[in-house]
Amino acid sequence: MTRPRFLADEDLRFEIVSAVRRLEPVLDISTVQELGRDGLSDGEQLEFAQQEGYILVSHDVNTLRGLARRTGSRRSTAQSNSPREVAEPIVLLWDASDASEWIDRVVFIPF
Repeated sequence: MTRPRFLADEDLRFEIVSAVRRLEPVLDISTVQELGRDGLSDGEQLEFAQQEGYILVSHDVNTLRGLARRTGSRRSTAQSNSPREVAEPIVLLWDASDASEWIDRVVFIPF
């Protein structure tokens, strides 16, 4: 089984990324800032995530959902409550699925 990898875009609060890392230290989650990709368009971020095999995690539902559908691309999620409440489903998704299950999917996780 190949575990999913995650890429947090600029819209996702870093507290959520930190919560994911605390809950599951071996989970592969990077931020666009850490990869030197900050400031790029949502389309460029989505394309990069697709090419590199990341699940793009964002709370920018309006822009990314439309882009993902037009490009036939991957997946997105939203944020609203506490960092832990948002991090727990990400960790569960990582633990219970294979990366191949998330190819060309857009998923909204309501919080």
